[in-house]
Amino acid sequence: MSTLAATNLKHASSASNNIVLDSSGNATFAGTPVPNSSFLRNRIINGDMRIDQRNAGASVSISAYGYGVDRWGYQCFGGGVWSSQRTTTVPTGYTNSLGLTVTTADASIGSTDVYQLFQKVEGFNVADLGFGTANAQTIIIGFWVRSSITGTYSASVQNNAFNRGYVATFTVNAANTWEYKTLTVTGDTSGTWTTDNSIGMQFAIDLGSGSATNITAGSWQTVTTSALRTSGSVNWIATNGATFYITGVQLEVGTAATPFERRQYGQELALCQRYYEKSYDTTVAPGSATVTGSTFVIGNGTTSSNQGNTIAFAAEKRATPTISYWDSAGNPSKVSYYDSSAARTDNQTQAAPTYTIGTRNVTFRYSNGIAGAVCIAYQWTAAAEL
Repeated sequence: MSTLAATNLKHASSASNNIVLDSSGNATFAGTPVPNSSFLRNRIINGDMRIDQRNAGASVSISAYGYGVDRWGYQCFGGGVWSSQRTTTVPTGYTNSLGLTVTTADASIGSTDVYQLFQKVEGFNVADLGFGTANAQTIIIGFWVRSSITGTYSASVQNNAFNRGYVATFTVNAANTWEYKTLTVTGDTSGTWTTDNSIGMQFAIDLGSGSATNITAGSWQTVTTSALRTSGSVNWIATNGATFYITGVQLEVGTAATPFERRQYGQELALCQRYYEKSYDTTVAPGSATVTGSTFVIGNGTTSSNQGNTIAFAAEKRATPTISYWDSAGNPSKVSYYDSSAARTDNQTQAAPTYTIGTRNVTFRYSNGIAGAVCIAYQWTAAAEL
């Protein structure tokens, strides 16, 4: 490979240097750098696993379908169980990773069992890729991975209907060692790829799914079920105590991976809040009994009806969200009230509020009150996941 050594570059028609390089490799542009996409490079949200609104860094057990750190979901359908946690086990340059540990192994995986980690990307955020058309663009996915189980793993990209699938493989060469991997996926010129607020694309890593999810790696195929892996891939879920860590996930246009796109914490949090938001500090898990400053007042007054309040979401939701709520003691689907002496009563089932939900706000109304109550308060979450 040859190297061009230069400190200045200019267009043939320019009278002055257009690009100036210093001794550290920094480039100063006279014009405007123009990327080949109008989007930010990384279509993955929370790829460095910093945001964990649901669990605030606590370990949770995964045995079905659900979400852990923001935007990252799981399917754990079979006899196996793993724990999930935002961790500080990281490669150089990162502060967090997503760590999984097998707590109940599945050594006899059924053909239709599914074990995967995934992120569903909203259609608006991949519309420019042109999938499903003759102009479909190639994408590359880069990430850091560390596992106690070596061997060949499968990753997949699928469409909204899960009837188009592409499987790529990567190899964990050394146990318990951070390794950087890239997967190149040619754009799919067939199938239907949605470009609205529904699932535009799913990226998934297989952790030991059944044979019904097998397809041949390296090409787009029409499938009748989830295409997650290729035959011979590692069955990570089969080993009790096995660990798997991932961070720095980036999905971008092109054939060469670029450095991980680092967004400010507030930007990343706002992106996550389009899909999930809670009414209290991100460092506190939902349903906590003591959450300073998190209490949301439904209404004030001394009558037993028609108390209400509207609160605006921090970010407009992808779609109308599902609301969950707790009283001040952490009891789910219950509310608290305070009487005129400021004494608190929790665990009120007869005082359940009604609410009207939109993508920008939620209005709570308390119409079955207790005479003499001066306020009703609790914690809430709003989920609009894909």
